[in-house]
Amino acid sequence: MFFLFDFANYFKMLGLAWNEKVPKARYRYLAVLLIGVPITSTFHAICFFLDGIFYPDLRKVNVEEPIFMVGHARSGTTLTHRLLSQDGGRFSSFLLYELYFPSLIQKKVIRWIARLDEEHWRGLLAGQVQAWEEWRYGRMRNMHSMGLTQPEEDDIVLYWSMAAGFWITKMPYMGDLDFYAMNDWTPRKRRRYNNFYRECVRRQLYLNGTQLIHLSKNPMYSGRVASLIEAFPDCKIIVNVRNPYETIPSLMSLMRGGWKGMGWDDAQQAETLSILADQSFDTYLHPIEALDANPNTKAAIIDYRDLTSDPAATIEKLYSDLDLPMTKQYQEVLAQQGKRERKHNAKHEYSLEQFGLEADEIRTRLDVLFDRFGWEDEAPDAGGDDSPAVIGGTPDV
Repeated sequence: MFFLFDFANYFKMLGLAWNEKVPKARYRYLAVLLIGVPITSTFHAICFFLDGIFYPDLRKVNVEEPIFMVGHARSGTTLTHRLLSQDGGRFSSFLLYELYFPSLIQKKVIRWIARLDEEHWRGLLAGQVQAWEEWRYGRMRNMHSMGLTQPEEDDIVLYWSMAAGFWITKMPYMGDLDFYAMNDWTPRKRRRYNNFYRECVRRQLYLNGTQLIHLSKNPMYSGRVASLIEAFPDCKIIVNVRNPYETIPSLMSLMRGGWKGMGWDDAQQAETLSILADQSFDTYLHPIEALDANPNTKAAIIDYRDLTSDPAATIEKLYSDLDLPMTKQYQEVLAQQGKRERKHNAKHEYSLEQFGLEADEIRTRLDVLFDRFGWEDEAPDAGGDDSPAVIGGTPDV
């Protein structure tokens, strides 16, 4: 299997970078695209090709009944994924560093160096890596916990293929770049992406254990549920849902924070955020519609309120819905973990108005889901200029 590289996306991104009006952003984009991408992607492509030579048994690994977890960002996917990951010996997931190194050879070499460091170098490298992690991710952990050795979104495995939605956090040209609406792509392009993704998952299973179930957490894949069912007919789907009055402005705040350093003016940011809001509505609707159209696909819907109020019972129901047996040992682990999660409190508050959002529009466009999940009683107060509708705990700064 050859490494996927989306040349069409790459050249489109080059054109956008070349025409970027903000000098700081333009120089940074061009440096990454003209220097970083060719070197890194070529290295990955060589290693990916060599996997088949050094590990011929790789082709025998099957990806059976993978579980794809989707839902709007900030809807509890990370919490659900973390709880499921406590079921030792059942699931396989990508750690963040493994997503940036998709080749099996790369992963094995990194693990070998880590063992060498632990056994002979007294953890010298591990200490340096932890210090870098704190510098890189520490300021974001109050909103989203990240670390090189923590499970993260599968979408990032496509980053150096120029095929990951994560690029939008770096080059927010929404409307010009489409990493989301896979169902609208040509069948050939869908097959290319999903075949490569399958190869990446296959390598992870080879590494972690072929008897394990691949567990994927991907809010970005909320626009790909129909395509995932098409590519993986035996897959199981988890959909996390949460009141959109909370999730949509929360996502916008998170994204805007990452774009501030690019020097974009307010009008340009507002235009991009408006497109993101439109995509958010589809993120809510498409997974439910795809499951309704595929009744034979095993699925579970996780309500954020249930997840945070009684996580143990919520995960037990999820296992029942997906027809997964639950061991007594995991039940005990889940009970203890659940007690800790109940103490979780949001640490940010977000105003709908600060992002140009109107509660009535959200209610109208997602009326079916409001009725289904009973979000009506949780609508924000109308407020006024001095009393905006807020969600969460502390001010967003």
